[in-house]
Amino acid sequence: MGVFQAIDISASGLTAQRLRLDLIANNIANVNTTRTGQTTAGGNPIPYRRQVAVFVPRPPETGFARVFRQTINQFGQAGTSLTAPSPAGNGVQVAAVSEDEAPFRLEYNPDSPDAATVAEAGIPAGYVRLPNVNIVTEMVDMISASRAYEANVTALNASKSMASKALEIGRG
Repeated sequence: MGVFQAIDISASGLTAQRLRLDLIANNIANVNTTRTGQTTAGGNPIPYRRQVAVFVPRPPETGFARVFRQTINQFGQAGTSLTAPSPAGNGVQVAAVSEDEAPFRLEYNPDSPDAATVAEAGIPAGYVRLPNVNIVTEMVDMISASRAYEANVTALNASKSMASKALEIGRG
């Protein structure tokens, strides 16, 4: 694995964790949002639904960039194949931002303008549906995402340091 590939992998992790932190902040900001502008068939308001990021491994490079990089990395090694996958991986990417399908919280408050006026499946009349955002879960996810972000920054700095030391050695 080359130095630039290590930097690219760390950068993909930084980007993914930043999006995850943005989604967590959005979830916390909407913890009490009971009206999103959407309504059910009976006319009852639909509250905010928690959003989560879905991560997947990045696909391997194709085309000229892959062949060029593998040729440079494997120069002089006999019996190597240009189609061999990189053992280190290619980083991570966000496949989708999905909505959490956990049920909404219910609170009896018939005086609220967001209370259900018509009884429907999952919500009796007079109840207000609250978002499915749990602040404790969001805080745990935020700590996890910030630690993952810090780990990627540390890996990026280590790669930069190794490249710098290699250049110093090359100067003589």
